[in-house]
Amino acid sequence: MTQQHIPVALDRCIELLTPAIEFSLQHHDATYVIDATLGLGGHTRALLARFPTLIVIGIDRDERAIELARKNVEPFGDRLLISHTTYDQIEEVLLEHNIAEVAGILFDLGVSSMQLDDGERGFAYSHDAPLDMRMDQSTGLTALEVLNTYEHGALVRILRMYGEEKFAPRIADFIIEARNEGRLNSTKDLAELVKNAIPAAARRTGGNPAKRTFQALRIEVNQELSILEAAIPAALKAIAVHGRVVVMAYQSLEDKIVKSYFSEITESKTPRGLPVDLPDSAAKYVLVMRGSEAASEAEIVINPRAQSMRLRAVERLAA
Repeated sequence: MTQQHIPVALDRCIELLTPAIEFSLQHHDATYVIDATLGLGGHTRALLARFPTLIVIGIDRDERAIELARKNVEPFGDRLLISHTTYDQIEEVLLEHNIAEVAGILFDLGVSSMQLDDGERGFAYSHDAPLDMRMDQSTGLTALEVLNTYEHGALVRILRMYGEEKFAPRIADFIIEARNEGRLNSTKDLAELVKNAIPAAARRTGGNPAKRTFQALRIEVNQELSILEAAIPAALKAIAVHGRVVVMAYQSLEDKIVKSYFSEITESKTPRGLPVDLPDSAAKYVLVMRGSEAASEAEIVINPRAQSMRLRAVERLAA
């Protein structure tokens, strides 16, 4: 039995990738797209159904997600190639499959619905579970190991940097006290600890007070931002001329990284005031849309996860 979910911005992502895929189909013997965050395979399944000769390379670090994606995309058989790795390894994945370039790359960043819904994974403060939070449960430090081994300053740093938590020092104090007393063992323990650390007046707005701490820990455990920093330039290098990179980000730290790279590569290096671009100074990429796009109100109603999504895309103009 396959597990169903609602992919975010499904139709819009396919619409954005379609010109690049169609160009490649017309000019190349084989056309490839990388789904850099395969998840349960919803976007991949739709792409394979829309383009009967397209081959998708699915990348995911979560072995459970890969297992479910295989089942969900089973009707398309050998047109899905899967790599169990992180999406900063795009160059290595293409070498593994002997592929020089691709028509498009899709990123659906952050924690997946499957990971959030599986209470035992430790991503959600609404479920009492072990403090794991690893997207790849075969390797790396767990959230509990981070909480039990990081010094006070390191805890403050990740809470501030990755959770934008203004009460980071106080939460770090509570974490160290709780771990020394053996009171920090589960997601419930951590959520309660954060609630107690944050002043009552500050808890009245902004949703669950543990949200920022859980986000910060998850990012640290999975090294999400450093991997994204390496993945975007790797993706830009991997697409063919007229290829596109499409990215969905769900929090400001991710979106800032994507926006920065996209802005840099789409700006001409010719000094301002000159009527034409100097040789080798013209931008080799162009923004597909100005700025970013949000999900429609209609989609948010049926898929609440889409509420914070920001969508950006670029196209390659020259080699």
